[in-house]
Amino acid sequence: MSICPNEFYHMCLLLGNRYISYHVEVNREMDVEWMSNKKTMEQMQQEVDSYIGQFKEGYFSPLAMTARLTEELGELAREINHHYGEKPKKSTEEEKAIEEEMGDVLFVLICMANSLGVNLEHAHDQVMEKFRTRDKDRWTRKDEQG
Repeated sequence: MSICPNEFYHMCLLLGNRYISYHVEVNREMDVEWMSNKKTMEQMQQEVDSYIGQFKEGYFSPLAMTARLTEELGELAREINHHYGEKPKKSTEEEKAIEEEMGDVLFVLICMANSLGVNLEHAHDQVMEKFRTRDKDRWTRKDEQG
């Protein structure tokens, strides 16, 4: 009996004020490789800071980065809409990966955090604590289902 290396994960993405629900096929073999090369958020922030630090211009202003973040999020939304929505891509449009667009969003977010002195690991911990306390009874837990 062989075990399929792929799994489907249910994911939700917040676009504007609407959640879009979709399923993603994930290759477990790729997950194992990814896990062995995993970086912490602190390492990612340091890597981006080293990259940006080699240029005289440095980080853009917070307002410019907010515009860039909005632009990149729009590109991600467009790809999500093409893959999971009702709007197919034009035959003349270049195919882009959702992963690439998410990477662009992450890069700009890390740039913004670095320029403002925000530790993203700490920010993540704060928001998770907020969800664990404020929303602890908001959703039906899997172990509560019949």
